[in-house]
Amino acid sequence: MKGMATYDLMESIRNTNEWMGASARAFASYPLWGMVPHPMFKVMSAWGRVTERSFARMVIKPDWGITSVVGEDVRDHIVEEVVEVSRPFGDLVRFRVHGRPEKQRRVLLCAPMSGHYATLLRSTVASLLPDCEVWVTDWHNARDIPVSEGKFDIEDYTLYLADFIRHMGPDTHVIAICQPVPLALAATAYLAETDPDAQPRTLTLMGGPVDPDAAPTEVTDFGRRVTMGQLEHLAIQRVGFKYKGVGRLVYPGLLQLGGFISMNLERHAQAFSDKISSEARGDAGERDKHNRFYDEYLAVMDMTAEFYLSTVERIFKDREIARNEFVVDGHKVDFAAITKVAVKVVEGEKDDISAPGQCLAALDLLTGLEASQKAAHLEPGAGHYGIFAGKSWRNNIRPLVMDFMDTHSGGGGQGARRLKVAASNG
Repeated sequence: MKGMATYDLMESIRNTNEWMGASARAFASYPLWGMVPHPMFKVMSAWGRVTERSFARMVIKPDWGITSVVGEDVRDHIVEEVVEVSRPFGDLVRFRVHGRPEKQRRVLLCAPMSGHYATLLRSTVASLLPDCEVWVTDWHNARDIPVSEGKFDIEDYTLYLADFIRHMGPDTHVIAICQPVPLALAATAYLAETDPDAQPRTLTLMGGPVDPDAAPTEVTDFGRRVTMGQLEHLAIQRVGFKYKGVGRLVYPGLLQLGGFISMNLERHAQAFSDKISSEARGDAGERDKHNRFYDEYLAVMDMTAEFYLSTVERIFKDREIARNEFVVDGHKVDFAAITKVAVKVVEGEKDDISAPGQCLAALDLLTGLEASQKAAHLEPGAGHYGIFAGKSWRNNIRPLVMDFMDTHSGGGGQGARRLKVAASNG
């Protein structure tokens, strides 16, 4: 069958490298070699440990690892992951904080389906939990979904988002990060036309390709150079017999990971060289900076072929979102129908994946909104990941997003209360 041998070959190569790393680590760690004071054995053992861990992480879904949060009472409150809506291709997961009054801000984080798991947003979730009730879209690995569950493309993704927002209710604040930005915008427009009472309060769009042509990058250039036939031939494979999704056509996570690494090959090579050296010297730790980053970065998931191909064709090539021509389940959405949802755009100055301007194009589509309902922020010096994780997010972007949610919360947020108090004092 088309692509199945290639899929199994990639998995076999990954498995072999994991085995070689484990073998080198075990062989070079025998106490006998302590009698031979040669650094080769320490280097071999270090290489084995790093290699085994790296290739093993590629097929392991990371844990969220968020066990508690400090409340206003300065006590640790247990955090429980609760699946509130379960679907074949993704769940709506709530991080329920026990033992504290429920927060007024209800936030839905739309995680990207772009090769990594939703746990890529771990630090984002952890930073919001002290002040918000947080839900996240937890997408499933396509290799584990039986063919009998059917297709999943960008229209299905949009309908999933609409259903999740509808489930959470109209007091929801939606934050879409990277890939789901245009589809979260489409889901909001879809609700505005088909179920107005279910619309969220605010929509924050962060670093996503609403109009890829607004600021070309290596990603958009690739989408232009390759035809859909070439892309299907080069990128699409069929899940092998090892997984539940055997026979499903997918864009493999291992193939996507190769693309990620090739974009910054020298930097990754240097990082692993430094890690092996520190392991050989005995300076490395189980949860050091390298392991924390690469445990997440190397953990990849397969996307359904129809989702990947429809994203490239309809978002990047045909620019259906940018041209306001997007169709969901036979219904052409109109972004002008969004008249009540305040929208904020966040971009990173040094974003080389969704360059500044691609996400900002959303505001031009929202002709039904008043100027006071729109906002935009360009974070100086921030790259793609910096706008939702790290210092830029914690110190600058997060406070701005929280204030934006409060200002447009319909009276429920702290910012709205501050405005009312100021007005009454005036």
